[in-house]
Amino acid sequence: MEGTIAERRLRMPGGGAAVKAAQEESFRQFVEGSWHRLLRTAYLLTGDHGAAEDLVQTALMRTYRHWARIEDYEAPEAYVRRVMVNINISAWRRRKAVVHVVAEPPEPAPAAGAGDHQNTYAVRDELWRAVCAMSPRMRTAFVLRYFEDLTEAEVATAMGCAVGTVKSQISRGLARLRIDLQAEGSFR
Repeated sequence: MEGTIAERRLRMPGGGAAVKAAQEESFRQFVEGSWHRLLRTAYLLTGDHGAAEDLVQTALMRTYRHWARIEDYEAPEAYVRRVMVNINISAWRRRKAVVHVVAEPPEPAPAAGAGDHQNTYAVRDELWRAVCAMSPRMRTAFVLRYFEDLTEAEVATAMGCAVGTVKSQISRGLARLRIDLQAEGSFR
């Protein structure tokens, strides 16, 4: 076979130049119409203008490869947003693995009046006893939200309840902790 791979694809059935040109035009119109919205989303994901532009361009580059399939979706912009989220998550994972090496390990600053950390453990123990005294539903919401660091929506999904229920359980739990711990004199 003669010609480049691209030329051979154009000669293949269903891969004519007219089809390719129509897809390219469709993709160009999509990019022109959604660029600013995608860039705004990317900025909110990354917090940096340069990284946001790179993220949008990478997502569009990946999307272009499969545009013939993607343009038939009801919401191709949502598809591109999902690609951006996946790329951004992959970037977090790569950055998280970075280890910073220093000449000497940093020494923690001693807390006022806590030479042997007994005060820290005593406060932690009081806090844990107060959490254990909560109702099972409130304790579950508390543990998932603050100890497991889940979002309110994730806690609601895990507990099988509404997000409003999680918020009210957390609010009541915090109020109860404030009262319990201030009565014992731990947090004044």
